[in-house]
Amino acid sequence: MLHSSVEIRVRYEETDQMGVVYHANYFSWFEVARVELLEAIGCPYAKLEKDGFMLPVISCEAKFIMPARFDDRLSVQIEIKDMPVASIKAYYRVFNSGLLLATGMTKHAFVTTSGKVVRPPKSFLEKTVKFFS
Repeated sequence: MLHSSVEIRVRYEETDQMGVVYHANYFSWFEVARVELLEAIGCPYAKLEKDGFMLPVISCEAKFIMPARFDDRLSVQIEIKDMPVASIKAYYRVFNSGLLLATGMTKHAFVTTSGKVVRPPKSFLEKTVKFFS
């Protein structure tokens, strides 16, 4: 299993008129966690793109349990539970001081720059296989 976490400080612009984080911002935070995870395992997303691979979102979901508000310090945790074949499914949990605020999932396909679905690059598989044995 791959896992990582990032710290997010809620910015004022991320909240709505009610002072609550607007729901779409969670997906931006999920992306921050995903990019950080790829970096941590030695497969930076920028390098994947340079090598001709992209990871578009093909499905996503979120469940909101408690609101986040301006200036909260959040922990966004990500887990990839299964070895990627042609897609990656990432699971997220957002915490504020240990309290679970939200959960989410994104699924991404490996595609070429022309949009053809492909298997992950060999370099990616070599770096991730040790986490799934």
